[in-house]
Amino acid sequence: MTDLPNPIVTPDETAERAAAEFARLVAIMARLRAPDGCPWDQVQDFDSIAPYTLEEAHEVAEAIAKRDWGSLADELGDLLFQVVYHARMAEEERHFDVTAVTKAISDKMIRRHPHVFGDEAARTAEQQVAGWEVVKAAERASRKESGTLAGVSTALPALTRAAKLTRRAARVGFDWPDAESVLDKLAEETAELRAELPAADKARMADELGDMLFVMANLARKLDLDPEQCLTQASRKFERRFNAVEQNLATEGLTPGEAGLDRMENEWVKVKKDEKSA
Repeated sequence: MTDLPNPIVTPDETAERAAAEFARLVAIMARLRAPDGCPWDQVQDFDSIAPYTLEEAHEVAEAIAKRDWGSLADELGDLLFQVVYHARMAEEERHFDVTAVTKAISDKMIRRHPHVFGDEAARTAEQQVAGWEVVKAAERASRKESGTLAGVSTALPALTRAAKLTRRAARVGFDWPDAESVLDKLAEETAELRAELPAADKARMADELGDMLFVMANLARKLDLDPEQCLTQASRKFERRFNAVEQNLATEGLTPGEAGLDRMENEWVKVKKDEKSA
């Protein structure tokens, strides 16, 4: 990780240093895509690079969750490279260039913060959220996107998108009154899935399970929780505990398959107990 200068520089000096490094990165990208550049980079397109963009965004989130600040700088650089990569391909196809990208986000941030860059009165965090939504609604209208749910990206992770859709609907009053009501709905959806189990119709079960997951995303929103983060934490917890079970069995020369379900369940209970007493 690049060390920060000492003493701490002014915002203008930081911007100047950042501009120089950003220009260097843009030039590197152009060189990679040049006729005498990298054969792999030359043949990539938006579709082939998009999965890497998503992967890098997830790696940024993982570094943040681990509070791994050294890795975070590196992962943010990888994500920035993805932005420059897409912008370079767009420039080659005469759609837009990287200047259009940086200008668009700068203009948007100024537009959405009139209390900072304009003459509006200071806002609380809550007032800013409300004001942000007003500006975003106007932006959607200018793009001729109508409807409360317009503009919610289909590329979002499914749980995140579900929570965002329900948040939009809640703003116009389409919402459960409290979390208890959502839990009642979850029980209803669970019963409907249970009723489909005897027939084992995949399409029907998928539909009912989807309803359950959607309600779960709604429940997370009502509890002011991020469903994606909740599931990520649960996955990490499962991974940690199952690894401990495997390690415990390995000390006795056993694999999970050799130990069997009952033995693994006993070890699982021990691991949970040890975690709670630690």
